Amino acid sequence: MTTPPIDRTIVRSLAWDIALNAAVPLACYLVMRRIVGSSELTALLVATGFPVLKSGYDLTRRRELDPVAVLVLLGLATSIAAVLIGGDPHLLLIRESFFTGAFGIVCLASLAFRRPIMFYFARHFMAGGDLQRRREIDARWQYPAVRHAHRLVTLVWGLVFTGEFGVRVLMVYTLPAAVVLGVSPVLFGGATIVLVIWTFRHARKVRAELPP
Repeated sequence: MTTPPIDRTIVRSLAWDIALNAAVPLACYLVMRRIVGSSELTALLVATGFPVLKSGYDLTRRRELDPVAVLVLLGLATSIAAVLIGGDPHLLLIRESFFTGAFGIVCLASLAFRRPIMFYFARHFMAGGDLQRRREIDARWQYPAVRHAHRLVTLVWGLVFTGEFGVRVLMVYTLPAAVVLGVSPVLFGGATIVLVIWTFRHARKVRAELPP
């Protein structure tokens, strides 16, 4: 199936945001750990510098947060929390899922607000800084199908990510560490790929049903 132009645009935007927001903190972390020899906690704290600065820039200049920067910051914050809790081997194995669990909870909690979090993700990747495009996306909120779609997508992402965290905890306390390390990336990666594909297809279906 040929990827529609709008999907290609979203994918390119997502790839750039991930590259920028993930690569820079990772580089900072590796430099602090492998070259400077800092503790893991110090390295993680330094790694939070870029997403914090970028979020501050977006707030002051664009009056909004970069969703990917916020996610990276959330992931680093949960890693720091895991380090502070202690060195329990079980916690170290679960640590990677602290972020997914936190993001899932944020998704579910955002359903209590006027617009759920996935609406802002969609607007960010589809419009970027294009004010006209952003106004068009905001205007679509008047349609019940659009409101339902954003809430459904947010609900599904929230349930899957909190579910992934629950499965990881169950695996860590019932399976050998080697099995957890081997299965976990496949579990998380597979769930994310399925979610992305489903989200794009559902969005195309909803767009096709809207008035021209």
